[in-house]
Amino acid sequence: MNRRRPTLLAALALTATAALTLSACGSGDSSKDDNDKIAGADTGSKPSASPTASTSSADRPKIELPSDLTYTFDWPKTGNEKKDAVLADSEQFIKAVDMAIADQDPLSKAYLYYSEGEAAAGSQKFIQEFVDYKDRITGAKRYYGAKVQINSNGTAGLVYCEDQNKAYNKSLKTGKTDVTSNSKDNYVLYNSVLQVNKQGVWVTEKLTSQRGSAVCQ
Repeated sequence: MNRRRPTLLAALALTATAALTLSACGSGDSSKDDNDKIAGADTGSKPSASPTASTSSADRPKIELPSDLTYTFDWPKTGNEKKDAVLADSEQFIKAVDMAIADQDPLSKAYLYYSEGEAAAGSQKFIQEFVDYKDRITGAKRYYGAKVQINSNGTAGLVYCEDQNKAYNKSLKTGKTDVTSNSKDNYVLYNSVLQVNKQGVWVTEKLTSQRGSAVCQ
């Protein structure tokens, strides 16, 4: 989330495997140094074998966020095991990116655990912008209108909305929060492609976004 810089991964291309019904979001109720490396550069959108076992909670990175940053995920469980796993791992990816911003770490292992390829590289670039400005995110973020599709090739498509009206940039140098007015541009539509890996984790491989989307308002 950023008022001064591009929305997360907005430049990434939308792939056909992520094409879902966008009306699902219509309701809020439903080698110099490490920073020069490219996150996920040695990974790609390769078909994954069916996982032999689910990843236990002990294997997953711990997500620790500032106490002044809160989340609401208004996407209830679907009752479908795969779809619910996609939603759960996408939630962790979102939080892991924000943790990397708070920690000022563009190569944080947490978001790299939940992303590969274009999504990982795009996340690194996004996080680096906050590092360059010495900013992080504060306030409240709300996600809603999620729709999941499990594709015949083993990938999953996820469309969801974000309300950023109560989330702001906070300067790490001054401690000042840049409070901005509510705007239609603070409603963002996301469309992602995920693939389950051998550890049973649904990793985000591609992600595109549309700021000011009418279907999210």
